[in-house]
Amino acid sequence: MKFSIPFLLVTIFPYIISAQILSTKGQLFLSSLTSNDIPNGLSSIESTIGYIPTFSMIKSLSNDQSMDMELAYRINRSYSGDSMYYNNDSSYRYWIRYSNEKLDARIGLQKIVFGTTFMLRTLSWFDTIDPIDPTGQTEGVRALRLRWFPLDDLSFWNWVVANDSDTLAYGGRAEFSNTLGEWGITLHKDPSKSIKIIGQIPTPIIGPDNRLAIDYRFDGIIGLWNESAFFRSDKSKMTMFTVGADYTFPIAAGIVLTTEYMSIKNRMDSLPSFDHSYFSIMASTPLGMTHDIMLISQMDLEEDRNYHYVKWSSTYDYYSLNFILSISPKRSTYNTNGLTLPVSLAGFGTGLQIMLIYNH
Repeated sequence: MKFSIPFLLVTIFPYIISAQILSTKGQLFLSSLTSNDIPNGLSSIESTIGYIPTFSMIKSLSNDQSMDMELAYRINRSYSGDSMYYNNDSSYRYWIRYSNEKLDARIGLQKIVFGTTFMLRTLSWFDTIDPIDPTGQTEGVRALRLRWFPLDDLSFWNWVVANDSDTLAYGGRAEFSNTLGEWGITLHKDPSKSIKIIGQIPTPIIGPDNRLAIDYRFDGIIGLWNESAFFRSDKSKMTMFTVGADYTFPIAAGIVLTTEYMSIKNRMDSLPSFDHSYFSIMASTPLGMTHDIMLISQMDLEEDRNYHYVKWSSTYDYYSLNFILSISPKRSTYNTNGLTLPVSLAGFGTGLQIMLIYNH
């Protein structure tokens, strides 16, 4: 399960030669951010430049079968003033997939995302999706993932994921739908003995753990959904659930209002309990053909911290321009217990970010 680009290229070289469709694409992103909460010794202007070139190919086989692959590399630099404080060059995706009408099998560094929530994601086990991030990027995992579709309204997932500690985590998921809604049941086992940070809102699990999750979505006049997960290890027990709803108000082009509530209860041996609850609300609407505006507010109900975002996006054929106004608690409000807060301006104080994204 140790995947590497050189090994992958050697393995698929005969396939590359015979591929029927080859394509290249990429995402260039440029960002500038300012804030009124500045760490000592750093600039009030933070800038980021990054590029993800992507190479993909597909070969059609007989009887509605196909093979395809993707290679992507991420280059990312962040600067405080004219001083670089973050530098990352790393693989973003490399995978090979076989698919037919009933089976989808993919191996390599890939995205694995499932669940029904949008902002407070209980089932964010393998991704880092941020609803505020205009790029839509997420970290991937080195995995073998199988999806099987025996019926139109029934599918099964299975995966084996390589951890950083060189252990293999594994699990599966069933998804089915009926007149009452869409349902999902997920099981996962991670034998790693390290401390793992679970979920979109970082929550620790100590030692090897077992996970069970149930999720549900119903789309009627009002959309309703739930994700509930249970985690158990030798040294910790945790329950986490999110409930949400959305409704589209028939005003102008339509205003979509979405709300979610999350509860986390974590019990760890020899460590303080972690009990938190969060509430988020999001409103979005298109403004003409190219513009849309989104407002997101997230409240940490135990810590009495509020985070507010207003995002204006203008999207054209190949590029988008995004303005993000954020109002977050200042660094001085955090009790870090000796831990160091991130040096980035993002997420602290009142900030304004401008991001240009070019997709080709």
